[in-house]
Amino acid sequence: MIKILFICHGNICRSPMAEFVFRKMAVDAGLSDHFIIASAATTDEEIWNGCGNPVYPPVEQLLKAHGMDPDGKRAALLRRSDYSRYDYFIGMDEENLQDMKRIFHGDPAHKCSLLMDYTPNPRPVADPWYTRDFQKTWNDVDEGCRGLLAFFRHTEMIWGNTIEGRL
Repeated sequence: MIKILFICHGNICRSPMAEFVFRKMAVDAGLSDHFIIASAATTDEEIWNGCGNPVYPPVEQLLKAHGMDPDGKRAALLRRSDYSRYDYFIGMDEENLQDMKRIFHGDPAHKCSLLMDYTPNPRPVADPWYTRDFQKTWNDVDEGCRGLLAFFRHTEMIWGNTIEGRL
């Protein structure tokens, strides 16, 4: 079982988008039973009195338009203890990467990376909270998740069997 935690600043736009997109890709590829997929924030700005805000409405609309329902998803905070619970921490930009390493007090097992590093054109996934371009973020997340799934298809072993060729 490969455990992936997608990370962004507030866990209401980019990382939940990646969580749901990657989960759907895994389901569509017949590989959902090989992954645990979740998302979290590097800050508590979207968490009030222990309760996280839901997925931001424009992101929720995009997910629903593509057959995914984020109902019930709430912002969650990345914790130092998560480092031992997950295999991969996939951030959306350099700030996320720096924050992950700060929270974890480093990255000795090299578990932290950026989503678009799994594509031929590495770059940050722009935060639609600021850009207001949710479609561009969607396109980047979709491309990054496709690249991430291809990475697993070619490099990871799942229960002693490669998943290569199953896509």
